[in-house]
Amino acid sequence: MKLMRLGDKGTERPAVWASDDEAFDLSSVVKDFDPPFFAEGGIARVRDAVDNGGLPRVRLSKTRTGPPVARPSKFMAVGLNYVDHAKETNAAIPEKPIFFDKASTAINGPYDDVVMPSNYNTVDYEVELAFVIGKRCKRVPRADALAHVAGYMICNDVSERTAQIKEGGQWYRGKSFDTFAPIGPWLVTSDELSDPHALALSCKIDGEVRQTGNTSKFIFDIPYLIEFVSRNVTLEPGDIITTGTPPGVAMAMKPPR
Repeated sequence: MKLMRLGDKGTERPAVWASDDEAFDLSSVVKDFDPPFFAEGGIARVRDAVDNGGLPRVRLSKTRTGPPVARPSKFMAVGLNYVDHAKETNAAIPEKPIFFDKASTAINGPYDDVVMPSNYNTVDYEVELAFVIGKRCKRVPRADALAHVAGYMICNDVSERTAQIKEGGQWYRGKSFDTFAPIGPWLVTSDELSDPHALALSCKIDGEVRQTGNTSKFIFDIPYLIEFVSRNVTLEPGDIITTGTPPGVAMAMKPPR
């Protein structure tokens, strides 16, 4: 299934993708795709409702598509998880995953405007695969890790490079400006995605392909990331982790674009 949230900012309603221009409205089935939804078996309830039929339909062309996950308790990110991206930014290849946070207030709909800050002019893009935790994780071994993932989605880890790099290493601030985390348009449930480590990623700017990559090129795969961070940090249902970007970011171009 592809879980979506539709409607104006702040009043999105849960839905599930049905076709290129339709979704099933789930307002009568679940309240939202928030942490309690994932913790309380919400995906199974949605699947039963879809299988039973009779859900009202919504035209996607007539409504805004919002971020597919609401109010996560944590929005974590992994830096430098592709060798070629580390090399293009003249960074050392990490020996352990580099985790940082993005503010949940940066979350944005997949087609919403990204607001350019008036006091900076080096905003950059980073296409990434993100995943959402479905079951509480504490000291989870890598063999069991994927069973704790509810689903996968696209994240643009928008970054203001001057704020991130040239003002004292402010990764959190430079990547957390308002609107700097477009996600979606949907969350693909994990049962529909057999291998998250065989996915092509690309990013275009005005039709020009800037980034291409494949999750098979991760330095640290998703089970390792979950095992590593859950040793000491409890991951809760609904938490988002975005897994790093492939090469092709604007700051690494000569000259930077």
